[in-house]
Amino acid sequence: MLWLGQAPGAETFDPTGVTRPFSRFADLLLAPAARWDAVWYLSIADDGYSSAADHAKAAFYPLYPLLAKVVGWLFGSALLGGLVVSLACFFGALVLLHKLARIELGERDARTTILLVAFFPSAFFFSAVYAESLFLLLSVGTLLAARQGRWAAAGAVGALAALTRNSGVILLLPVLLLFLYGPRADREAAGGGPWWKPRYAITPQILWLALIPLGLVAFLVYIGIVLGDPFAPFSAQELWGRHLVPLGGIWDGARAAWLGLRQIVHGESTPVYFGEAGGDPFSVAGQNLMLFGFLVFALVALVGALRRLPLAYGAYALVALVTTLSYPVDAQPLMSLPRFVLVLFPLQMWLARWLGERGDRGSERAIAISAVLLGLMTAQFARWGFVA
Repeated sequence: MLWLGQAPGAETFDPTGVTRPFSRFADLLLAPAARWDAVWYLSIADDGYSSAADHAKAAFYPLYPLLAKVVGWLFGSALLGGLVVSLACFFGALVLLHKLARIELGERDARTTILLVAFFPSAFFFSAVYAESLFLLLSVGTLLAARQGRWAAAGAVGALAALTRNSGVILLLPVLLLFLYGPRADREAAGGGPWWKPRYAITPQILWLALIPLGLVAFLVYIGIVLGDPFAPFSAQELWGRHLVPLGGIWDGARAAWLGLRQIVHGESTPVYFGEAGGDPFSVAGQNLMLFGFLVFALVALVGALRRLPLAYGAYALVALVTTLSYPVDAQPLMSLPRFVLVLFPLQMWLARWLGERGDRGSERAIAISAVLLGLMTAQFARWGFVA
């Protein structure tokens, strides 16, 4: 921060100062972890969803700011509480992910998986005041519990995930697939029969899976009481410029990347596409190219996960990615995609397996390249530069 300084206009991004509550020196050390959406999480931690004027807050689910507030009470600051929650959850997520990947991939590829996650170019969100580390912990925990046949735990942890992000309820799909088709460790699969027929008998334990959507229902009931609109978490997406266009992010994102490339190559001084995103037109063009790069990775890794991993993992990544790409942002179609891809751990599991089949050198090079990109994106994020 001392070297790079803040991005132009940074003082307007947090007008109430929730990301800089300490002395100048302490803020220099801690505030770079609280940028952009962290302002909203800290605002919710301090004031909740306090009035009908706060409909934009409803897009942010409550479990992370609640934990930041509770832990922050011990430290006297929700910002410190959020950092502690993020770092602790990230550590726990890596431990659980190693266990899950070791079951499916073996020890070598499990180690590569957690390194790919930890050094993913947008992994700085795991140590920022964001819900990514909490969601990764809960989503991995849900599938690990289901894989081990602990259905009550899978339902309960999945319900917490549904209270953390709007995509948390999607975890119902992979857990249901594991229950019906496996693989699962609590009983043997039935042999024979057509491919679509469940390999495991339906038992009363399947009722535990209903806890996952109940987590979302609980939040909708609460927000309905507070804001008078139980569907505010969905309608709030329009306030952030997101509209339902099935898979529209693919086409619009590709077009934005192409026109962004044309703008950079030809040096046009005025925006040629999505200029309403604001800021320097060349910066916007570069962002669209970067976001398209994440899309290409996600699509390639998705195909790999569907082909090489058990059905539940590929199906989870597929539905989560389709949902994300079906709500493009008006100003920048693939906005936030690096964050959404970051927590889709089946993509990194496939990449670890693919790299493992090509020797350790490939894994080392991939992690090294990713780490360099992570450093660049972290520096940009810390100075209030928009990266995702």
